[in-house]
Amino acid sequence: MSFGPMDTVRIAVVGAGVMGLSTAVCISKMVPGCSITVISDKFTPETTSDVAAGMLIPPTYPDTPIQKQKQWFKETFDHLFAIVNSTEAEDAGVILVSGWQIFRSIPTEEVPYWADVVLGFRKMTKDELKKFPQHVFGHAFTTLKCEGPAYLPWLQKRVSWQAGDPGEPMPYGSSLKAGKHWTQEKPMFQPESEDRKKLTFQPECSPAEGRVKGSGGLILTRQIEDLWELHPSFDIVVNCSGLGSRQLAGDSEIFPVRGQVLKVQAPWVKHFIRDSSGLTYIYPGVSNVTLGGTRQKGDWNLSPDAEISKEILSRCCALEPSLRGAYDLREKVGLRPSRPGVRLEKELLAQGSRRLPVVHNYGHGSGGIAMHWGTALEATRLVNECVQVLRTPAPKSKL
Repeated sequence: MSFGPMDTVRIAVVGAGVMGLSTAVCISKMVPGCSITVISDKFTPETTSDVAAGMLIPPTYPDTPIQKQKQWFKETFDHLFAIVNSTEAEDAGVILVSGWQIFRSIPTEEVPYWADVVLGFRKMTKDELKKFPQHVFGHAFTTLKCEGPAYLPWLQKRVSWQAGDPGEPMPYGSSLKAGKHWTQEKPMFQPESEDRKKLTFQPECSPAEGRVKGSGGLILTRQIEDLWELHPSFDIVVNCSGLGSRQLAGDSEIFPVRGQVLKVQAPWVKHFIRDSSGLTYIYPGVSNVTLGGTRQKGDWNLSPDAEISKEILSRCCALEPSLRGAYDLREKVGLRPSRPGVRLEKELLAQGSRRLPVVHNYGHGSGGIAMHWGTALEATRLVNECVQVLRTPAPKSKL
């Protein structure tokens, strides 16, 4: 299908965790002449991103170049730092938090690759280390904490706003309420493509009410079992489905890493504490303190384990004894979508004469929030390349 310069390119983003929503916002902001539909079977507060502690302390991906990882982290840090310095900080759930990363032995890498991205990074003093008698070395720094239960709704309403106003800067001070949201049952999409803007919806409100200025982003609840379901109703698909990519993208490399945490009330805890392995941590937030954690590879169980909760609390109390007084303990479980490296690339699916451009952006593991904006920007650049190909006229054959 050929596209004229005025034709709207229809883009479906599959997945509504922090990857899907941030990528949708970036595309809406940076790729003109497109419509965005975010499609997922789960939205906040039921995503893995809602469980994540949200600390900007990035992991290391074995199969991804360090410079690329640093770029993603810095772009994410800069994006969230701008929010924390705006009037939107509270609504977006973004705060600055200072604390310590501590080690029982001197690490081989005393200065991590991200040290000059966070604020005030330095080695801990001997006096500071007295707080942790079992540890001999540590880092002190200030970083950002981005809380999924606030940040995801904040992003979601900006999918609608931004898609309605292509080319305008995203207003951190916007007071727009979250857009309408509806559920569909199959059949979902118009199989014919004659009318490029026509979709078959069965919403609680009319599709126009779910858009801003008549052309905004759509939020659609639906379980996708095959990316080809979206053809021909959409011209480009962005796959941010996380663990769903085992089925949707046939990716056998992605696997769950189960994380169980406790959300507790301990308002006297003001500094974060992270053991070197990243397995034990204490992260104070806006309304609670997150205590962690676990890293159970291949475990799909979403039910909290009481014994694990006791063990987490014991480990955290060893670092911060005052947590014995914590109250209102709540257990949360999430499955991190992990693989050796983030999958961030284009793929052209083919079925006979049919073609479906796909951009993959998934597999961030424990670094989803720490890397999300950087990888969303890169995915958006790939989407823009796909759009340019669609808008490039096919060469006419010479007779």
